[in-house]
Amino acid sequence: MIRSFAVGDGPELAAAWTAAAPADPIGYPRFRDLFLLDRNFDPAGLKVAVSNGRIVGAAYAVRRLIAVTGADLEPATGWIPFFFVHPDARGRGLGRALLTAAMDWLRERGCAEVYFSSYTPNYFLPGLDRPRYPAAERLLTSLGFEPGYDAVAMDRSLIGYAMPAEVGKRLDELVGEGYSFGTPTGDELTALIHLAGAEFTPDWARAIREAVVAGMPLDRIVVTRDPDGRILGWAQHATYEGVIERFGPFGVLPECRGTGLGKLLLHLTLTRMAALGAHSAWFLWAGEQSAAGRLYLSTGFTITRTFTILRANV
Repeated sequence: MIRSFAVGDGPELAAAWTAAAPADPIGYPRFRDLFLLDRNFDPAGLKVAVSNGRIVGAAYAVRRLIAVTGADLEPATGWIPFFFVHPDARGRGLGRALLTAAMDWLRERGCAEVYFSSYTPNYFLPGLDRPRYPAAERLLTSLGFEPGYDAVAMDRSLIGYAMPAEVGKRLDELVGEGYSFGTPTGDELTALIHLAGAEFTPDWARAIREAVVAGMPLDRIVVTRDPDGRILGWAQHATYEGVIERFGPFGVLPECRGTGLGKLLLHLTLTRMAALGAHSAWFLWAGEQSAAGRLYLSTGFTITRTFTILRANV
C-alpha cells in the first residue's frame, strides 16, 4: 500500500532510509528537523510504502507554501528531495510507484516541472550521486528526468592548517589601506543579510538569519569592510545544523573579486575553524568551474562527491 505520511511514521522512515542507503544514513531527529518541520512540509506529499504493516519505502514531494522572497511561490515548480526503497522490498516496481505517486501529486497541484533534488531551504543532498546510486539514476531517467547541471562537494583537512604567509601579507596590506576584517556586530547583521539576499540568493539571507536566531555565535562569521565601513563580503561556518566543520555560505561583491578579499575571508574562517578544534572543512554544493569552486581547489579543497541536479516535465 502507498499512502501519505501519518503521525508516528517518522522514526520508522528514518530507519528504513538508513537501511536503504547505509552510505548516507539519517537519524530521526535530523529527518524530523529537515523534512517534517520544514516550513513547506505537506504530509500529503510524503508518499509512504507499507508492506505487512512495515514501512519499506518513501518518496517526498514538496512545493512552496511560503515564498523564498517576496510573493513568488514558484507555482509551476515542485521538488523531490529524496526517495528510497528498503533492500528487502526491491525488484517489485515499488520505487517507480512511489515516484509516480509523488509526481502525480505535484502535477495535481499545478506543477509543470519537478527537480531532483535542488530544493531549498532544506535538502539532504543537492542532487543525485550517480556513481553511488546507479539504479536510482536508471529509474529517474525512465520517468523522464534529464540532467541539468552538476554540483560538487569538497573537503579540506585542517590538521596542521596554518594561514599561508602570502595571504597574511595581503591581509596586512589591505588593513594598512583601511580595510577591516572581523566578526560583525549585531547591527551589522542587517547589512550582511541584505547583501546576501540582494547580491547572491535569498536562501543565504534566510540561512544567516535563522542560524543567528537559533543561537549561532557571531564569531562564526567573518566580514570584510571597505575604509568607509561598507560590508564587501563575508564567509562563515556552522550555519547549517550547527555543524562547525561545515563551511558556508561565502560571498564577495562582484566588483571586489580579484582583489584577494575572497581568499582572505576563506583563510580567516578556516583559521577560526581550526582554532575551535575542527579537523576538516567541507560543504555540499558549488560549481566546480565557478570562481568560488576554483578558489576552493587552489586552497587545498578536493572534490569528494559530484551530484547531478535532474529535471522532468510533469
